Amino acid sequence: MNKEILRLAIPNILSNVSVPLLSTVDTALMGHLSQAHLGAVGLGAMVFNLIYWNFGFLRMGTTGMTAQAFGAGDGPEISRLLGRSLLVALTIAFLLILFQGPFDRLGIWFFQVDSEQIALVSTYFRIRIWAAPATLLSYVVFGWLFGMQNAFIPLVLTVVANIINIILSYVLVQYYDLGIAGAAWGTVVAQYTGILLAFVFLRLKYMSYVREMGNNLLDHAESLIKFFSINRDLFIRTLCLTLAFAFFYRHSSVMGATILAVNVVLLQLINWMSYGIDGFAYAAESLVGKYKGARNYNRGNKAIKHVMLWGLVLALTFSLTYAIWSIPIFRIFTDQLPVIEASEPYLWYMAAFPLAGFICYIWDGIYIGLTASVTMRNAMLLSLIIYVGVYYSLRSIAPVHALWIALLLFLLGRGIIQSLYFYRYGWNIP
Repeated sequence: MNKEILRLAIPNILSNVSVPLLSTVDTALMGHLSQAHLGAVGLGAMVFNLIYWNFGFLRMGTTGMTAQAFGAGDGPEISRLLGRSLLVALTIAFLLILFQGPFDRLGIWFFQVDSEQIALVSTYFRIRIWAAPATLLSYVVFGWLFGMQNAFIPLVLTVVANIINIILSYVLVQYYDLGIAGAAWGTVVAQYTGILLAFVFLRLKYMSYVREMGNNLLDHAESLIKFFSINRDLFIRTLCLTLAFAFFYRHSSVMGATILAVNVVLLQLINWMSYGIDGFAYAAESLVGKYKGARNYNRGNKAIKHVMLWGLVLALTFSLTYAIWSIPIFRIFTDQLPVIEASEPYLWYMAAFPLAGFICYIWDGIYIGLTASVTMRNAMLLSLIIYVGVYYSLRSIAPVHALWIALLLFLLGRGIIQSLYFYRYGWNIP
C-alpha cells in the first residue's frame, strides 16, 4: 500500500510544490521593487484565485468520477468524462474573457485596493486573464490523469510550465524592466505551453479515449445528472473556500500596506505547506476513487489510514522547518525592513498551521475519491461560519491576530467536521 501511495504522491508533491514556487518567484521579484508592488501582486493573484479556485471542480470532480470509472473498468464513461469536462472548461474560459472588465473592477472593489496599487493590479489582471482557456483546460486534463492513476505526466507538465514561467518572468522583470506586467506575461506563455504539451501526451498515450470523448456526451441521463450535481456541490464548496481567503486578503488590505505585505508573504508559506500535503491528498483521490469503483472497501480503508499517516509526517516536517527557520525563510521574499519587523509577532502561526490543517487537506482528497460532494459542501459551509464568527469576535481586541486565529480554526474545524461525517457514514457518505 505504501508503494502504491508513494507512486502517486511523490510526483504530486513535486508537481504541487512547484505551483507555489511560481507565486513565490513573483512575490520575491515584486518584493524587491517596493511594498506597493509586493501588495499588488498578492492582490492580483488573489483576484485570480477568487475566480479560478471556484472552478476547481473541473479537476476535483473529474478525478473522482474518472477514478471510479477506472476502478469499474468502464472505458466509455472514462471517455465521456474527459469530453464533458473539456467542453465545460472551454465555455467557462470564454465567459471569463468576455466579462474581464467587470471581473477586474469587482476585484479592485472587493479587496479595497489602495489608489496607488489600482493600476498595478489592473495591469496584472488584464494580461493574465488571457491564460484562462489554458488554465481551465489544464484543470480537466490533470484531474482526468489523476483519475487514470497517472501522476507522472502531470508532474512533467507542471515542471516544464513552471520552469518557463520562472525564467520568463525573471527575464521580463529584471532585464526588460516590465515590472508586474512581466510577471503576468510569463504566466500566460507558460500556461499555453503546458496545455499544448498536455494534448501531445494525451494523443500519444490515451488516443483510444481521446478518439471517443466526443461520443454521446449528452446521453446516459443518470451519468449526466451525476456529473452536474457533483460539480455543482464542489463549486459551492470551493466558492466558500475562496471567499474565506478573499475575506482574509480584504481585511489585510484595509490594515495598511505593511500588514498586507506581511500577510501576503505568510500566506505564501501556507501555500507551500498545503500544496505539499495535497500531494498525498491527490493520491487519496486516485486510490479511494479506484477502490470505490471496484467495490474493494477493505483496500480502500487501508489506503485512507496510510495516507493520513503520511500526511501527519509531512505536516510535522513543515512545522519544525517553519519553527526553526521562519525569519530566514521570510527574508527570501522581501528585503523591506518594515515588513520584516512587522512580521515577527505572527511567525509562530506558520508552525501551527501544518498540524492544524493537514487533516482537512487529506479528507478533501478522500471525499473527492468518494465523490462525497454534498458532505464536502456542508463541512465547508459550517467551517466558514466558524471562521467569520471567530474573526468578528476577536477583531476589536487584536485585528491581525483575529484574522490568523480565525483562519487556523477554519482549517482545524473543517478537519474535525469531516472526520465526524466519515465516522458516521463511512463509504456511504453522501
